[in-house]
Amino acid sequence: MHEMSIALSIVDAVDAQARVEGAGRISRVELVIGRLAGIEPESLRFCFPAAATGTLAEGAELDIEEIAAVAVCGACGFRFSVTFPVAECPECRSLRISVVSGEEFVIRSITIE
Repeated sequence: MHEMSIALSIVDAVDAQARVEGAGRISRVELVIGRLAGIEPESLRFCFPAAATGTLAEGAELDIEEIAAVAVCGACGFRFSVTFPVAECPECRSLRISVVSGEEFVIRSITIE
């Protein structure tokens, strides 16, 4: 379960930024995670409280927005949903596709007090 190491990295990053800002506590952490990012949001939600123990993020709410995976065909320009980063265009059957969303992994914001 690599989500624990991801949770620890998130906590390290938000804790460090909150300390720079002079915060006493982090009450909320907002993430954006694409469906092709290789991160299981539910596992991350499970790991986050343990990773945050003893930090400014202890007890913080974790809000995750999941972004759909979308690709565009380099041959015909058709945009379509994908579940894997390698796919065939459903319109022209070309394999020249580019993923344009769904690989994101971003800390969108933190709420500090």
